Amino acid sequence: MTSHRLISNAQTGASAARPAPVATSGLVHWARQNLFDGIHNTIFTLLCCALLIATVPDLFRWAIWDAAWTSANGADACKATTGACWAIVQEKYRLMLFGTYPYEQHWRGALVVLILGVMSIVSGFRVFWTKWLLVAWCVAWVAIFVLQLGGVFGLVPTPTHLWGGLPLTLLIFFSTVIGGLPVAILLALGRQSNLPIIKALCIGFVEMVRGVPLVTVLFMAALIFPLFVPEAMTPDKFVRALIGMLMFFAAYAADIFRGGLQAIPRGQYEAAEALGLPYWQKTTRIILPQTLRIVLPALMNDIIRAFKNTTFIAIIGLFDILGATKSALEDPTWVSYGTEAYLFVIALYFVVCFSMSKYSASLERDLNKGNTR
Repeated sequence: MTSHRLISNAQTGASAARPAPVATSGLVHWARQNLFDGIHNTIFTLLCCALLIATVPDLFRWAIWDAAWTSANGADACKATTGACWAIVQEKYRLMLFGTYPYEQHWRGALVVLILGVMSIVSGFRVFWTKWLLVAWCVAWVAIFVLQLGGVFGLVPTPTHLWGGLPLTLLIFFSTVIGGLPVAILLALGRQSNLPIIKALCIGFVEMVRGVPLVTVLFMAALIFPLFVPEAMTPDKFVRALIGMLMFFAAYAADIFRGGLQAIPRGQYEAAEALGLPYWQKTTRIILPQTLRIVLPALMNDIIRAFKNTTFIAIIGLFDILGATKSALEDPTWVSYGTEAYLFVIALYFVVCFSMSKYSASLERDLNKGNTR
C-alpha cells in the first residue's frame, strides 16, 4: 500500500508542469545580456535611451524632414528652411569631387574612381588572388595615369598641379599602400639582418621618419628637398607628396611587420633551414605568409590611417577631396552651409574606412579558421 502511494506521487510529480527554459537566443536574450546585465548597465542603458529620445527627433527634423534637397532655386531654397542645406552638395559636388581638374574632363576623373573601385572589389575575393590579378593591376595603373595625364589618344594634357578631389585622394592612397608595403617588408627584414650596415640603415630610417609628424615629412619633401637638388632634377609636387606619404607609411608598417616576424616561433626558421631552403625562399614561402596573418589587424589599421592621412597633402598645395570642398565653400553664396558639405565628405570617408574595416575582419576570420578553438 505504501509503495503504491509512492509510485502514484512520483507519477504525479513527473507530470506536473515545469517552467519554460530561459531563452538563450533572440532579441530578448541579447538585450538581457548586453543592455540590462546588472544595475549599472541598466542605468547606463536607460540614460542612453533618454539621450537618444531627446536628440534624435530634432536631428531627424534638421537632417531629413526640414532639409532643402535641391538647388533649383539656388541658395534661396536653403534660406527658406530651418533644416540642413543638402542643396550645396547638388550644386558643388563636381568641384568637391574633382577639385581643380578641368571641368570638361571630369569624366576622366570619374573613370579613374570607377577603375580603382572595381579593382578594389575584385581584389577582395580570394579566388582572384593569382598572377593575373597583378597583371590586371598593372594594366589598370597604366590606364589610370593615361586618363589623368592625357596627351595621348586625343586626350587633353592635364598636368599634376591640376589634379584634385576624390581621384587625387584615391591615387595618393593606393600608391602609398601598394608602394609602401614592399618597402615596409624590406625594412622589417633589414632590421633583423645579420649585416650591421643594412641593419643600421633600416633602423635609422624607421626611427627618423617615425620620430617626426607627417606634416614635417611632407614639408621637407615639398619645400626643403628642392633646395638640395638642381632645378631640372626637382620632382613634380605630386611625386614629392607621394614619396613623403610612402616613406611615412612604410616606416610605421615596418615596425608592424617586425612584430609579426618576432612572433614566428624559432622552430619555423629552424625547420626551413633543416630543409635546406635558401634565405629568400624560406622568407617568402614560410615566414612571410605566417607574418601577414599575424599582423593583419594592425596592418589594416595603418592602411585606414593612411587613407585619412591623405588630407595632409593640402598643406603643400594639392587639393584632395577635403581641400576641394574647402575651395568650393569660398563661394559667398554658399559659404554659410559648410557644415552640410563637410558632413558629405565625412560620409565618404566613413564608407571607405568602414568597408576596409569590415573586410579586414572578414579576412581575419577566414585566415584564422584553422586556429580557432
